[in-house]
Amino acid sequence: MSQFLLTIDVGNTQTVVGIYEEGQTASGNPATGLVGHWRVATVADRTEDEMAVLIDGFLAADDRDFQQDIYGVAISSGVPRVTASLRQMVNRYLDCEPVMIAPGIKTGISILYDNPREVGADRIANAAGAYDLCQSACIVVDFGTGTTFDAISDKGEYLGGAIAPGVEISLDALVGRAAALRAVELTKPRSVIGKSTVESIQSGVLYGYAAQVDGICDLFIDEMQSAVSGPAASGDVKILATGGIADSIVPFTSSIKRVEPWLTLHGLRIIWEKNQ
Repeated sequence: MSQFLLTIDVGNTQTVVGIYEEGQTASGNPATGLVGHWRVATVADRTEDEMAVLIDGFLAADDRDFQQDIYGVAISSGVPRVTASLRQMVNRYLDCEPVMIAPGIKTGISILYDNPREVGADRIANAAGAYDLCQSACIVVDFGTGTTFDAISDKGEYLGGAIAPGVEISLDALVGRAAALRAVELTKPRSVIGKSTVESIQSGVLYGYAAQVDGICDLFIDEMQSAVSGPAASGDVKILATGGIADSIVPFTSSIKRVEPWLTLHGLRIIWEKNQ
């Protein structure tokens, strides 16, 4: 019987669950060994029993057993109440100790933030996953509730980042505060210069956010390269995107060439291995 590593990334809006088959190498490709993945709404009031039933149902649909087939658990969570419920779920239903991204956990990433405790668990997982894939200086753009930009040096150091309002909450705020505007589908308009209110909103959101991403990435690269000397200063800084709506924005950017939808789960797998 195959055994699996359960990885859980809890965001403010959505939670992503994935299982990796035992014995698969963690390096090179986030999808290697990823035999199941699911995305659900993050609900802070879910109990440990409800979380167990939810995950058990996902696994049962693939003829896998939650309590028998899981050998390890790695969790990143930015929602404290969900963090507590997941810890209690693992303690009650599984015969293992979860690896939860928190101070004291080995990540392989040196955090150069003024206060390392302020860095979100998902951002640390993204940094670990991105550096494993790139083995060089890189930037991660995560399109979630907020759009986060994280810079990692060619030595595997987390340099810091930027946080902007997410695409969806910005659109919700626009529609909620402007009586004449309404929610629209994020699809490409006929032209940048919109010919209707719907197209104007689509243009402003898609091209506007793409320009923001390109502008911030350019500024990051300038600062990262000016901070080093020697061969590293002239090296390319790779840019990776992840997050639930990355596919909606990335096609309109010029800076992002690579989308890794399972980057956070991959980082969790990397961190789990470093703590065994």
